[in-house]
Parts: sequence; C-alpha cells; structure tokens
Amino acid sequence: MDMIKIGVLCPSEIAFRRFLPALHKADNFQYVGVAFSTPQEWFGEDWMAIPQEKRDQVENAEQLKAKNFQKEYGGDIFNGYTQLINSTAVDAIYLPLPPALHFKWAKLALEQGKHVLVEKPSTINFADTQELVALARDRGLALHENYMFVFHDQLTAITDIMRSGKIGDIRLIRITFGFPQRPATDFRYNKSLGGGALLDAGGYTLKLSTCLLGEKVKLTAASAGYKSGFDVDIYGSATVENDNGIVAQLAFGMDNDYRCDLEVWGSEGTLTTSRILTAPDGFVPTYTIKKNQDIEQGTLPADDAFLKSIRHFGQCVSDASAREKNYHSLLFQEQLVEEYKHLSKMQ
Repeated sequence: MDMIKIGVLCPSEIAFRRFLPALHKADNFQYVGVAFSTPQEWFGEDWMAIPQEKRDQVENAEQLKAKNFQKEYGGDIFNGYTQLINSTAVDAIYLPLPPALHFKWAKLALEQGKHVLVEKPSTINFADTQELVALARDRGLALHENYMFVFHDQLTAITDIMRSGKIGDIRLIRITFGFPQRPATDFRYNKSLGGGALLDAGGYTLKLSTCLLGEKVKLTAASAGYKSGFDVDIYGSATVENDNGIVAQLAFGMDNDYRCDLEVWGSEGTLTTSRILTAPDGFVPTYTIKKNQDIEQGTLPADDAFLKSIRHFGQCVSDASAREKNYHSLLFQEQLVEEYKHLSKMQ
C-alpha cells in the first residue's frame, strides 16, 4: 500500500487528543498538517458583517490551536480549510467538525479527489449521506464514518460469549449511553451545528444494536426527550428487533448520569459490561456474568480502536471491495437514524 498523506480539517480536541496519537502508530499514513478556518469559513456568507475584533479573536484562537498541533506533532499549518483540501500535498482528510458542517466540507474534499475520514455522524440527514456516498463511489474514494468501538476486540469477545451458549438463548439486550450536561456552548446543544442526543449519543446505541443483532433489524419504538431552554433533543430511547425476534432496548442522553453499559440477558445467565463504546487505548474492560446467585467476573481484551479504525480507512483507500462494504454500512446506519427521527416525531 502506498503512503497515504493525510491532513486534519480543524484543530479540534479529538484530533489532538485521540486521532493524531493513533495516526502516528498507523503504518502507511503520513501526517501532513492541520488547517484552521478563515473568518469567511467560520462565519459564513455574512462574515464581513461581523466586527473585525470578533473575526480577529476567532482566527487568532484557531491559529493558536494549530500552532499547538505543530509543536506537538509537526506538520504544516494551512490557512483555511479550502487551502488544505485543495493542496496537492494531501491524499486524505480527517474531518472532526460539528455534524452540520460535515456535508459541506466532505463534499468539497471528495470533489477534489480526497479520501475522507469523518467523525460520526457522517451528516445530519440520510439524503446528504447518500449524496456523499454516490460521489465517493463515482470517484473511487474512501468515505469512512468513525464509529471506533466496532473495531475493538472486546466486542468480538462479547459476541463470542453470546454465540457460545454460555448465557443460554438471548432474551433481551439493553444498551445505555449518556453523560452529564456539558457547557451550554458545546456544539451538541446547538441545533444549527447538528446538535442533539440522537446524532451524538444515540447513534452509538443504534450502531451497537446492529453489531449485535445484525442488519435485518427494524425500529419498533422510538422517543425523543426535550428540556426547557434547549432546541435539541436531550435524551431518547428506542426498541430494535431483528428477524429472529431478539429485542434490544436503547437509552441515551446528554443530561444524564454517566453510563456506557451493555447488558445481555439470556435464559441461563446475564452478561454486563460498562465501557463498551468508549474504552480508550490500553484500557482493560471487565465483564460480569451472573447465573442466578453465581457470579463470574473477568477481563475483556484491551485494544486501540481509534488506530484500528484508521487502518480500516486505509484498507478502504486501497481496496474497492472494502470501500463498497463501508458505503453499505454507512448508508444503513444513517437510514436507521432517519427512521428514528420519523418514528419519534422529532421536532
């Protein structure tokens, strides 16, 4: 595989804290640099109406972040997202912007012949994701949505336990993912930036449900919860059922006591684990299997899911069949999210 030269579109926290450390361990990738936005890219069409002081403040803050990237990881600094996307020095773009900005910049990158690794969700609606997939397919480009946890070895270990019969026939799966309220300035609470619990935490629970139940699933119930003072959904729940009649109950939120739990209730035992979606590099997850009064506790494999997601992106760059499977997976996920919106009658 040829070396893939990749640039980061926005000096974000996740790019600094998670993506670049993982990228530096990935074979066949070369980090080229990071782009900070110009005032026009930041404020949009009305950028000239923004006071100069405010424009300078934003640009200086973003430039400072980019300099910290360069100090820690090297690479060049690009003055503007467009400059990075148009650069012949890069083959691929990592896109960690707020969700509502994914479509615009991913589309531009694909039009310029760049492969795209985009943070979840790929876009904020199914139609936009369809357009990106069609564009990527037409150009022979990789488009990968970064749900890292699906590559973690603990998920394989859990599905092996489920299939082994150790806890008997599966009766019910419960998936819960939520966290305490973050600052009001967080993009997750801003509708114009693609905020909302479904697009953030809920997408994880839907993705995990299909990993465990397979893709022959249907949503049979979905709800969206709101809170005074916010224009986005703050929490939600759903029921998913596969063609074998196995049910997964999902609950999520971003004004909640922290939970990141999986419970698999079987006819002979119940398996539980508590870091199924967010285990960082090197963390050793644990599990419990309860069989009536008998308790078994054990460890699950440690792993670097971000690194493996990057490697999968690299495989999609070089392998047309891997790309096609990825397109399918991406479209299936976004269609499920769209069905959730419809069923829950989201505002």
